[in-house]
Amino acid sequence: MTTPVRPGPTRPDLVPTGAFTYPVAHPKDTRWFGFLLLPEFTLLAFSAALDPLRIANQLSQKPLYGWVVLSEDGDAVRSSSGIDAGVHGALRDLETDTYLFVCAGNQGTKVATQNVLDSVRRHVRFGGKVGGICTGASTLARAGVLKNKRFTLHWENQPGFIEAFPDLTPTSHRYEQDGDLLTCGGGAASTEMMISIIAQDYGQDFAIAVSDMCLNGPDISSRTEQRSSIAKAISSRNPRVLGVLRAMYANIEEPLALEDLAELASISRRQMERQFKQLLNEAPAQTYRNIRLDRARSLLMETDLGIMQVAMASGFNSNEVFTRHFQTRYGETPKGHRSRLKSKDA
Repeated sequence: MTTPVRPGPTRPDLVPTGAFTYPVAHPKDTRWFGFLLLPEFTLLAFSAALDPLRIANQLSQKPLYGWVVLSEDGDAVRSSSGIDAGVHGALRDLETDTYLFVCAGNQGTKVATQNVLDSVRRHVRFGGKVGGICTGASTLARAGVLKNKRFTLHWENQPGFIEAFPDLTPTSHRYEQDGDLLTCGGGAASTEMMISIIAQDYGQDFAIAVSDMCLNGPDISSRTEQRSSIAKAISSRNPRVLGVLRAMYANIEEPLALEDLAELASISRRQMERQFKQLLNEAPAQTYRNIRLDRARSLLMETDLGIMQVAMASGFNSNEVFTRHFQTRYGETPKGHRSRLKSKDA
């Protein structure tokens, strides 16, 4: 397969060399991505999305993916960390068959100019696909392309987004895919989103190899929530909910009753349940169970304990109950999860 010759901005070296390779037997035509950098964009989120594409090409020694970095006018763009990033060209150079990711930062709801909004609308109108990285969804919302779509953006900016766009509701997930629309909260979620694309294109085995090169580990399943329960409690400055969560983490192998958790926090069980619903949007029993399931998954990955031993160490006295809840949360049984991880290491 040869890389197509295309007009427009200068392209980077699509197939860098490296010590480790992972051949791809049947490569498809190069899939192109464009990254539109808006002023004050988050450098971490952008680079975390771009590098998996570079690594995929390096491992396969084939131009599986192509990328072009754009700004509105073709000039360098200053990131939120004060570093100027050079680009390959201007937004007007965007090809219709290039998937455009809008990369933004803390000024996401305001930073895109009318010209940028018009260009995004034009790209979609003529069949182009778009996505958002970090707060890129804000620009997509202003361009009017998020209606009836499932999407996300960084949790820090979601309250301001909801104020600006009361008819649109982002999810709390790290990344979302709704048809051709891809959005993520930035940071490590950018890498996870791109690895999910690679898995769809070339299978899980190859995607896991890319993930390992990113030091992202062999588990490429979506880590659903952007923030852990305890992080939400810390940011809420709710000492009672935080106290309950600390007690949950401290009592995994022998779980406490909900009444005992409430007593430790000096509130009634009813008050505790109401505050968990308001803050975490789930019942304390569900939060506690998920904490224990997360511990179980870590034990399955990091130890040689038997399945029943893992269940008991995570506070489940019934293997059947443990298996049912584990499969509901992670989409596979504990045995299947361990077998899959072992097969990747073989």
